[in-house]
Amino acid sequence: MDRVKSAPHITPAKMDVMVNPISNRIDIFCNQRRVQASSLIVTIFGDAVLPRGGQVWLGSLIYLLAPMQLNERLVRTSVFRLVKDGWLSAETVGRRANYALTPWGRRRFEEASSQIYAARAPVWDQRWRMILVVGELTTKQREQLRRTLFWKGFGLIGSNCFIHPGARLDEAIDALSAEGLQSLLPRLMPMTAEDFQSAHAASDADLVTHAWDLSALSQSYAEFVALYSPIRDYVLENSVTNDEQAFLLRMLLIHDYRRLLLRDPELPDSLLPKDWSGRQARAVCKVLYKQIEAASERYLDKTLQLADGTALALQAGTKRFV
Repeated sequence: MDRVKSAPHITPAKMDVMVNPISNRIDIFCNQRRVQASSLIVTIFGDAVLPRGGQVWLGSLIYLLAPMQLNERLVRTSVFRLVKDGWLSAETVGRRANYALTPWGRRRFEEASSQIYAARAPVWDQRWRMILVVGELTTKQREQLRRTLFWKGFGLIGSNCFIHPGARLDEAIDALSAEGLQSLLPRLMPMTAEDFQSAHAASDADLVTHAWDLSALSQSYAEFVALYSPIRDYVLENSVTNDEQAFLLRMLLIHDYRRLLLRDPELPDSLLPKDWSGRQARAVCKVLYKQIEAASERYLDKTLQLADGTALALQAGTKRFV
């Protein structure tokens, strides 16, 4: 592949004559000692590339990430690792290459997208989804089962009952198959159960408390709110005229929010604490995203292309945070 010439990016320190919260957020990211470039690239694919056809030239990724102090070598290495791990697939075009999310990678991000861009928490139908372990599992099999179902939001009651108030059982079973755990299916029993109200029985709140530890996640959401609320307020008072800056902020916003949602079981609002910080985090993310969306899309219009030079246009009907 041919090398990408350096581009005249605006460095974070020069984005504004006056320091503002947007520049501060970008500077903080750039000054991190360790950066998970692969995770950031997955965020870009899901938020920016999928709505534009799902495929992009490697050079465009290198250009997008240059202002974040991620050099070309790191981006290339991260992309190759994502290919090896099954997230991305490559298509060679001469000396260049286009990359796209694999069906598995696309499914993983789309699962997260249903939470990222949701207007509100799901409404509960008062029924619990359960997956019971009815056979013997090895320690390794039990850990694989736990990890896959936790990814789907399931909590664990005791040692043999996975539970969730809204997950689709068919999707959970498909996820187990996709992870190569088909051999476990004969030892699992998916079922639904209606809540029987009794003054002497455990409540739904008791189930939530025992199945999920939400304290650490709540604190993380509160930290997200504390980080992005000043930026939201600044953007609401001052129009963002720098398209590149708008994109960089949008990338970090979705990246940070997505990382929280990966740990969120997506419980219905009625089962969450009244002071649940995730509600405020969703509102902050939505308002800020909508304020910078147009400017960031202008930047992507000028930046994203395929290996043959074709610009990637935003697909009609694409909607975020409706």
